[in-house]
Amino acid sequence: MLLSKVPQEHQMPRFTLRQLEYFVAVGETGSISRASQKLSVSSPSISSAITQLESHFGIPLFVRQHAQGLALTSGGRRVLEQAHRVLAEAHVLTDIASDVSTTARGALTIGCFVTFAQLVLPRLRREFVADFPEIQVNQCEMDQAALFDALRRSDIDVALTYDMDIPADLQFSGLVRLRPFALFDPQHPLADRETVSLPELADWPMVLMDLPISTEYFLSLFDAHGVRPNIAERTRDMAVMRSMVGNGFGYSIATVRPRSDMSPDGQMIRSVPISGDVRSLRMGLLTAQNADQSRNIRAFIEFGKAQVQKGAFAAIGGEALR
Repeated sequence: MLLSKVPQEHQMPRFTLRQLEYFVAVGETGSISRASQKLSVSSPSISSAITQLESHFGIPLFVRQHAQGLALTSGGRRVLEQAHRVLAEAHVLTDIASDVSTTARGALTIGCFVTFAQLVLPRLRREFVADFPEIQVNQCEMDQAALFDALRRSDIDVALTYDMDIPADLQFSGLVRLRPFALFDPQHPLADRETVSLPELADWPMVLMDLPISTEYFLSLFDAHGVRPNIAERTRDMAVMRSMVGNGFGYSIATVRPRSDMSPDGQMIRSVPISGDVRSLRMGLLTAQNADQSRNIRAFIEFGKAQVQKGAFAAIGGEALR
């Protein structure tokens, strides 16, 4: 007796999650070479995965544009949307298996707000991996808006960041409070003050940390006091900001205290608390809604809270939330 042929719509798909991961990376970066750098995978491997997917689906996923890289076709955009869902569900399967085994294991990708990542994340990651050796941790550093997008796309599982403009579809768990302070070079007329007010700062040249959402926070501090800052310089890099302050280009405002009073290029910097009624920021962990159902994410959240109790954030000015 001959077995009837399985209808095509019921056949198991002949592509892998790894191929989908490569496709998503190319779709988001618009380039095989950039996807290769992002995933630390060779370009030929990614190119082969795209070719195999196009052959399987029977449609072109990209339009090759020599000058502008790869652009998704209309079909490719639809496949990309579904690929995100498939990869997210695959992570859920791993979490279910982890829950059954009662052991946290598998992958965890941590995003961190770029301005303080170098002061906080490496040490936290080292100690977390020591406590949970079966979790493979990856990290990335982004501005606030990029962290929101990465969580929604499931590119990261959890983000360590501030409570700045948190969208309703994401969930924030505060860890510590950070109060803003001013940074000066030692020759600045306000550098030796015990405290300084925002109206006193307003007329002096300012070096603004100019990142999405962060900028609005810093400017809101002045707005609340009815004054406008004299923005002389802008930068998106914390190290550059500190060096500009140390070299006399202006003062700046920050919320995370560095572990050194010296700029990256060797200039001294003075930190002065800002007086008056100023809005502090909470540093904490940001996830998608209900993401703490994942054992790995829940483990990192509980680990973060334990670190607060150990005083791990005190050196950067973090005050435990009451």
